[in-house]
Amino acid sequence: MQTHEIRRRFLDHFVKAGHTEVPSASLILADPNLLFVNAGMVPFVPFFLGQQTPPYSRATSVQKCVRTLDIEEVGITTRHNTFFQMAGNFSFGDYFKEEAITHAWSLLTGSVDDGGYGIDPEKLWATVYLDDDEAYSIWRDKVGLPAERIQRRGMKDNYWSMGIPGPCGPCSEIFYDRGPDYGVEGGPEADEDRYIEIWNLVFMQNERGEGGAKENYPVLGPLPKKNIDTGMGVERVAFLLQGVENVYETDLLRPVIDKAEELTGSRYGATTAPTCASA
Repeated sequence: MQTHEIRRRFLDHFVKAGHTEVPSASLILADPNLLFVNAGMVPFVPFFLGQQTPPYSRATSVQKCVRTLDIEEVGITTRHNTFFQMAGNFSFGDYFKEEAITHAWSLLTGSVDDGGYGIDPEKLWATVYLDDDEAYSIWRDKVGLPAERIQRRGMKDNYWSMGIPGPCGPCSEIFYDRGPDYGVEGGPEADEDRYIEIWNLVFMQNERGEGGAKENYPVLGPLPKKNIDTGMGVERVAFLLQGVENVYETDLLRPVIDKAEELTGSRYGATTAPTCASA
């Protein structure tokens, strides 16, 4: 499935579910705390904080992002990009955990003929925040995900913020199991190269203060409303649905690699033994 179709299916799925389609904002917004937009929810921060009244209660977008928090992972893992597209659906005090989870599940596992991605549900795992029994129960009892494929994780992995003061909340992530050829068994807690995170469902209900980017910061209190902020990695879903090895080999980036091979005479994936000169 081509990347443009993955994007279109995502937006269509949520428009049909009553969301307003919103175009991507500029990578540079008038926020002195951020150099670049690093998540799909950034343009909606004033709505989450209650500083502005949103013109819609539900929105969906595909936002262009640059995430410097993960910059050291780029080129090392199979899943990190410098620049990427984040497909998201948002609720501003409308629906909450159950609808966020079931909307994501129905798109991922729905048949291709019906507008879904056709992913085998047996390949999917979920994580929830340590004490989020509600999300755990939704996955197990509403969706039907086996308990052994739902894992609880701490603040670093399953409590999301922009990395700066602002809205935050516990999250539930969806992972795809690439199989034993890509790592050890045991779910995302054991191996995030085999188990690839493709979607993060953030239950945006609190505000955080100063502190670490991913943990060790104070939770100051509740937001005016309970909101939903989700993000599906377009490039990650593309590399899984296209059957390639990483995010660099999809229909978007592989032509760039092919052109580089043509211009340099080098072959992508080839290794050259290092040489050393004698003194």
